[in-house]
Amino acid sequence: MSSIRIDASKQHYTTTFLVVGYALCSSLLAIINKYAITQFNYPGLLTALQYLTSALGVYLLGKLGFLHHDPFTLDTAKRFFPAALVFFLAIFTNTNLLRHANVDTFIVFRSLTPLLVALADTVFRHQPCPSKLTFFSLVVILAGAVGYVSTDSAFTLTAYSWAFAYLVTITTEMVYIKHMVMNLGLNTWGFVLYNNLLSLMIAPLFWFLTGENLEVFDALRSGSGSLFDPSALAAVGLSCVFGLAISFFGFAARKAVSATAFTVTGVVNKFLTVAINVLIWDKHASPFGLLCLLFTIVGGVLYQQSVTGPAPVQRDTMVDVEKNPGDYDDDGHDLEVERLLKDKP
Repeated sequence: MSSIRIDASKQHYTTTFLVVGYALCSSLLAIINKYAITQFNYPGLLTALQYLTSALGVYLLGKLGFLHHDPFTLDTAKRFFPAALVFFLAIFTNTNLLRHANVDTFIVFRSLTPLLVALADTVFRHQPCPSKLTFFSLVVILAGAVGYVSTDSAFTLTAYSWAFAYLVTITTEMVYIKHMVMNLGLNTWGFVLYNNLLSLMIAPLFWFLTGENLEVFDALRSGSGSLFDPSALAAVGLSCVFGLAISFFGFAARKAVSATAFTVTGVVNKFLTVAINVLIWDKHASPFGLLCLLFTIVGGVLYQQSVTGPAPVQRDTMVDVEKNPGDYDDDGHDLEVERLLKDKP
């Protein structure tokens, strides 16, 4: 039984490290991306470079022996493609939301995702219904969002159209990616490789649909624009590095916690984003709008995801555990550990 306690302690610290790493990367990446989009006015090319950096980084580090990722196969790519498409659409709508609205509006709609994810978790993933405290927290989030929207002086139909599109796609991405993580059997770096490589393949289609390819070609021919601005290139490089980091922490955290808990983590880390946004940008919400924004984030802090059992032991290269596939149930729980815990006096 002492070995079980040690393993559980290690799992706790690993989960904490992954969640904190994701929160920090997510907070800083939102700020870096906003700055990069301001300096480098080619959002499609920016995100494509992030996908390229992440996919190439995983491949090269794997070749050098610093990490292990699952091999890229056509059969797995076909199964993973729908999840990669949803991920790409979430990033696409996120980028356009940041182009047409301020960071505060982005954070408010990002904070609303627990409402839809909790519903999807209950309906589609058969998670427990929200507790009274959970329901109260969701009401707090909704009230804060409604208050913010009602006082948003920068309200435009274009911005809020992208905001609602982002809300739908990010909710789908949160739930659907969790399903893929638990059922495809890839390790963390395998997910990073597949997600970014397939997203990179999708990117050119949207370049042509949005007409951004013409803007890039014009800038290349004229030798002008932000394509050759050193500060813009530095911002792009920094965003690419953080893109690789959040790819790892994002997938690893998804495997360690529930979809709703993962979403709430993303909401909580926006405290740091709000603070920096007020300090460095001249366009942000009114004092009452900021109060409503903080209200939605407080709702995220209060939110508690119901737990049905012990945390799953992940089949990943980070955990030195080897068991037969039959030792796990459909939700990824380690059946042997659960049996031992039930027998514990």
